[in-house]
Amino acid sequence: MRSTLDLIARSTDRGLANPSTLFNSFFLGGFECSSHVRRDGRRLDVLAQTEHDVRAVADYLRLSHYGIGAVRDGLRWHLIEREPKRYDFRSFLPMLHAARDTHTQVIWDLAHYGWPDHLDIWSTSFVERFVDYARAVARVVRAETNTVPIYTPINEISFWAWAGGEVGYLNPFATSRGGELKRILVRSAIGAIEAIRTVDHRARFVTAEPLIYIFPRSTAVDDVLQAAGYNEAQFEACDLLSGGLEPGLGGRPEYLDIIGVNFYHNNQWIDGGPRVHLGEGRHRPLNELLAWVKNRYARPLFIAETGTEAEGRGPWLHYVCNEVARAREAGTDVEGICLYPILNHAGWDDDRHCHNGMMCGVEPGGARTVYQPLAAELRRQQHLLAYPEARYF
Repeated sequence: MRSTLDLIARSTDRGLANPSTLFNSFFLGGFECSSHVRRDGRRLDVLAQTEHDVRAVADYLRLSHYGIGAVRDGLRWHLIEREPKRYDFRSFLPMLHAARDTHTQVIWDLAHYGWPDHLDIWSTSFVERFVDYARAVARVVRAETNTVPIYTPINEISFWAWAGGEVGYLNPFATSRGGELKRILVRSAIGAIEAIRTVDHRARFVTAEPLIYIFPRSTAVDDVLQAAGYNEAQFEACDLLSGGLEPGLGGRPEYLDIIGVNFYHNNQWIDGGPRVHLGEGRHRPLNELLAWVKNRYARPLFIAETGTEAEGRGPWLHYVCNEVARAREAGTDVEGICLYPILNHAGWDDDRHCHNGMMCGVEPGGARTVYQPLAAELRRQQHLLAYPEARYF
């Protein structure tokens, strides 16, 4: 007899209007899983703060009710490897089992800005230790599930390298070492991909990177060239992974498998100046940026993170979906859109309640509620996937 979970999960309309060849649903839900250490010494654990780590079954089932059958989620390396080379998966197994039992497809982040306290990210052993950890994770996933696994080895290599190595915002709080940190993270990702494939050759890999656009501060040649250089630099992590840049680092084309782009309302700005927001004349349409990435790499592509806060959540999804529709009509295949985060959480720096998800409930033990304007827009967009001719009427 099928379990109650099986009956509930299979009774939803998660397959409605799903043009994706990669994911169980075109729309994905992303659970914020940052686990970095703040400058004041406090380690964040957003999965624990939102209680998603212990409420994953209910969270996945609720998303399934809204037609979402695929998610981004994460492991917490600092909990799994509290002691060097000794792995304790008790923090992960309930989530892995929740995904299995609710038939939810998960892209698992192995490192989302955090690492164990006893490990120095600048040490020569960091890459080796991350590779060992990734291999151990793959063994557990292979033993406990039978679906094709998808991993993001290192989330947002470019942002982490800039924030943690260049401007001292994230751990390890370094300055002027962004290039060095980026190459450590790239070598870690390469090693993890190789290690995971020795355990499970079926595994797929997502490289999730910010998608930005920087405008020159003036029409002067130097300013135009500088902005162009910054725009080109956003692709450095992908080029290092694929071996197109610095092949001696070990990159190869097959390491760049699925590309996820993270796009928010503040991802465009004037070099050294203010943000350029949607509605301003010079704002670059998202469909053009998606075509830019697709033409550059010719890899499967999806939006791995997108969203905003407060009343803008529904209108922002409306904009993103229309742009994705335009991109697809122009021949740029986009495999999915991940609403990120899907669950409200406390702010990294100030613990404020970030009203940025479709699901609410950041208080311990609090009921999960749904932000209905965003849920309604999601339903509308799912309908338009089924009947695209109605989109522009």
